[in-house]
Amino acid sequence: MTFPQDPQDPNHQDHQDNDMHDEDEIIQDDEIDEVLEGDDAEGDVAMDSDDDHEMGEGDEEILLHNDSIAYFDAHKDSVFAIAQHPIYPQLIATGGSEGEADDAPGKGYVIDTSAAVSRPVLPPSYQSDPSAGQQQNTELTPIFEIDGHTDSINAIAFTLPKGDFLASAGMDGRLRVYAVGTGHNQFQFKFIAESQETEEINWLLPCPSADFPNTLALGASDGSVWVFTIDPTDAASPIQIVQSYFLHTGPCTAGAWSPDGNLLATVSEDASMHVFDVWGVAAAKNLITDNGQTVVSLTEADQRFAVEGGLYSVAISPSGNFVAAGGAGGNIKIVGLPRLSEQPQQTKPTASRPAPAIRGPAGRRMPAPSQRSSAAAGTEPSAQAGAILASLAVQGDSIETLAFSPLPQTLLAAGSVDGSIAVYDTSRSFAVRKHIRGAHDGEAIVKVDFVKSATSQPGTHGWLLTSCGLDGVVRRWDLRGATASQQTVQGGTAVSGLMKEWRGHSGGEGGGVLGFVQGETGERVVTAGDDGVVLVFEA
Repeated sequence: MTFPQDPQDPNHQDHQDNDMHDEDEIIQDDEIDEVLEGDDAEGDVAMDSDDDHEMGEGDEEILLHNDSIAYFDAHKDSVFAIAQHPIYPQLIATGGSEGEADDAPGKGYVIDTSAAVSRPVLPPSYQSDPSAGQQQNTELTPIFEIDGHTDSINAIAFTLPKGDFLASAGMDGRLRVYAVGTGHNQFQFKFIAESQETEEINWLLPCPSADFPNTLALGASDGSVWVFTIDPTDAASPIQIVQSYFLHTGPCTAGAWSPDGNLLATVSEDASMHVFDVWGVAAAKNLITDNGQTVVSLTEADQRFAVEGGLYSVAISPSGNFVAAGGAGGNIKIVGLPRLSEQPQQTKPTASRPAPAIRGPAGRRMPAPSQRSSAAAGTEPSAQAGAILASLAVQGDSIETLAFSPLPQTLLAAGSVDGSIAVYDTSRSFAVRKHIRGAHDGEAIVKVDFVKSATSQPGTHGWLLTSCGLDGVVRRWDLRGATASQQTVQGGTAVSGLMKEWRGHSGGEGGGVLGFVQGETGERVVTAGDDGVVLVFEA
């Protein structure tokens, strides 16, 4: 998901509720005197005192709840982006705006969360008086400031595999790169170079391949896609353009690298999806399309792929066998990818194109029986590149975030603007495993992400999912157990699956959680708040 979004975009629901109520009336300046003069008052009328006023049914008691162990509040406006160092998970980079003004510059910080003091587990005796054992939150201070942007920083990333560089990308179209030094238990940052090839950058992702280290991909509001490699030894061109693509006709809203770093999938508001052969591996095997750049290119011209309103999220499965693209109306398209590296043989459909679909619950498009039988439990489907394996439509509004579970689990999680999370089992023809309605109290879900390695909780590997939303809450779900087609969160308690939730952001308009990082184990979750605050939570 890209923040902030254009509120005038007719094809995409805004993440903030800006509806004006027709019944609200505003008293104009020239009417104030008339109101005062019309009052029959020889003197001031005293307001009800606390003693005389009793709380009615419409009164609401406001309770402040903060589960965080540390906070960082130097940002003067929304925190749009957050990133975590791949080797030193305590190193967190954030990006946002320096103020609320339209011309406010972008600003970012790097903080070290190792200073956050863990809270001890309190004995049951404290439950009767929680304030007695309340511990003060740790205030974090920046160890480096990211500047040089003339507009908001809305994407930030450390390069892979070792985090040698930190890159910030902004709505000003600038990509700024800093070298990261980690010697002698200290972190140093040095500005390397800046590149500006487009007017506005929407997202930024590091390439996961160790064969192509310190490589970044970005998508822009003009639809262009760029791949850069950082090489500071080249003084003349430390930020080198590897590839640039111009196939999207609308803003490029999201991107995803394949696990091996060979392919880059991107989607756009124009409802197109392209999977680029960045390093020419597919071309060497004669697996590219007629345009010579992609292994898959699908647009709304193909009615089977058409999503009215555009696409806003994308993810590639851990096996690299297929890609999921999510968009308006709760639509998710599952598309086959070519096999570029050696993998265990799997049964392929005999037909060259998907068999006729069968409509499942809630209009969900299910593969035909021949396809369902080819996907054994614990495996992922494999098909011809470009084949549409499934069209899913369980949720009622735009799919803003997609995530695959780590192997050996075969789950796909989707977060929607309607506040629900849908979990599909890719090994069983993308059958719905869980549909958690109201997972975030009806507010848009911004991000879902599986815990990669649950070492502290044996038996949960691949089953733990973390989510955040515009309600200002972070929640963790255990997706084990019997399949449930519908679950509802009521009063902050899920029917099943909710392990834990963390509160601290204000929530609602201007107070949602716009992103988080949780490392490999998920033991600490660090959030980026629309309220300008970064919070550290402990599992």
